[in-house]
This record gives sequence, structure tokens and C-alpha cells, in this order.
Amino acid sequence: MRILLVEDDIEAATYLVKGLTESGHDIDHAADGDRGLSLAISNAYDALIVDRMLPKRDGLSVIEEIRRKGNMVPVLILSALDDVDERVTGLKAGGDDYLTKPYSLSELTARLQALTRRAHSGVQGTVLHVGDLTLDLIKHKVTRAGRSINLQPREFRLLEYLMQHTGQVVTRSMLLENVWDYHFDPQTNVIDVQISRLRSKIDKDFASPLLHTVRGAGYKLQEIADSVNAM
Repeated sequence: MRILLVEDDIEAATYLVKGLTESGHDIDHAADGDRGLSLAISNAYDALIVDRMLPKRDGLSVIEEIRRKGNMVPVLILSALDDVDERVTGLKAGGDDYLTKPYSLSELTARLQALTRRAHSGVQGTVLHVGDLTLDLIKHKVTRAGRSINLQPREFRLLEYLMQHTGQVVTRSMLLENVWDYHFDPQTNVIDVQISRLRSKIDKDFASPLLHTVRGAGYKLQEIADSVNAM
């Protein structure tokens, strides 16, 4: 992928450019909003990574101007601002996903891949679908087969992460790091409890299960269960 990174933190930018380049991507870097906007409107990119707070022109202004010009390139927003209102503001400005700092390179890469998959399939970045299950990031609403499902904030974040990795095995370590912000295993059953609660809400009373346990590996969200590995 050809990616534009708009990030004024030189240390963070160096880390991302190095990591993404080593993963085989072609990276352009802009250190301020004006330069980022100029590059974004004059070049073709597969995805943009835009920091929320930038010199000269803030990240949301960059995104809004790009969208005003009709450019629908997938945009991942990076920000140290973690509350729900900030995420909603970022998504309403035209961002497709919102990743809070600190973050792991593995999650950032996975989110970019998910964004580009959705862009190529024509699915809007703020609404995720798996079968008849829908998650709306802006409205903070989950439905299945048209039925509203009420989730607690952590359950919502867990489902969001699973849906962003639809069809992939998600390990306990990935969930701990990206949903709970633990960079170690606290040796508790917190994941098992939350998965059980989430499964009871999105699968109970529906004909076919979507959330599957993959023995010895983790969990997978998909429309049709693998008869060998999932249950």
C-alpha cells in the first residue's frame, strides 16, 4: 500500500515509517497539517494516517478538507484523546477509524488492512457488518437482524475489535493489548467472562452463531463456523 502519514512527533513518525516500510508499504511523511493536505490532494494513496493535533492545520481540518474535495481515501486518526465524544467528533469529520495513543504497530497495521478491505468492498468505514450483525461507530449502536442489542462500553469495544478482524483468529494477547490495554497477562478470566457475556447478547436467540472459540488459539467472528476448529 501507498500510505501518507501526517504526524508532527518525529520519534513516533520515525517508528511508524520504519515499521510500515519493513512491512512492505510505501510511506510518505508530512510533519504538519498544511503539508499533509497538500500531499493528500496531489497524490493517490491507499490510506492516510493522520494525527489529531498538528501544527499549522489540525488533523480534523485536514480530513474535512480532503472530504470536501471528494477524496474518499480511508483515513485512520491517531490521538491521545480517548473519550467517546472525541472519537465521535473524529468520525464525523470524515475519519474512518480512530486509534488512541499509545498503540501497537500490529494493531495499527491490522486496522489499516481492515480499512482498505472495506474501501475496496464499498462498505462505509463507520459501519461494520458481519452477516446480519451491524455495529455503527458514530451512533454507538449494535443491531442483529434488525433487533437492537445493548452493550456495555467494554463489550462494544470488544465487538468492534472482533468485527475489524472478521474471519481472523484473535488471540487472548491481542485482546488484552488492544481492548484492555494490558501489555501482559494479568492471569484472570476477564476475557472469558466478557466473551461469554458478548456471546449471550449477539448469539442467543439467533439461528446461527457468529462468535466462535478456536481451541488452543483464541476467538473468531464469522458468519459460518468452521466445523473442525470452531465451536
